[in-house]
Amino acid sequence: QVRLVESGGGSVAAGGSRRLSCQADAYAECMGWFRQVPGKGREGVAAIGRADNTKYVDSVKGRFSISREVSRDRRNSTLYLQMNNLKVEDSAVYTCAAEWAWCAGGLGQNEYNYWGQGTQVTVSS
Repeated sequence: QVRLVESGGGSVAAGGSRRLSCQADAYAECMGWFRQVPGKGREGVAAIGRADNTKYVDSVKGRFSISREVSRDRRNSTLYLQMNNLKVEDSAVYTCAAEWAWCAGGLGQNEYNYWGQGTQVTVSS
């Protein structure tokens, strides 16, 4: 069973920054960050594919940056989401997702079969 563990959530004032991390106990070709607020569906925020190609939802372009580090033996990887100039509407539970093969690194949740537990980010005005 692949495990994804997020960290870095918390409270921040609008305009501030926060960096989320997701530790995976294996290398995944595609990884992504999704977010969800109560009463709404899960939204793809940022994703990274096999060739480190990245995608972002329009609302975070220019503010968020996704990246990852892979261990030398490719047995572990860490996914990051650097969030700058945060807005109140960025408040959500952020969840890391991964897929090991046959993926494109897109923002659709159906592409990913492995999910973390999520970490809350709260942006106050």
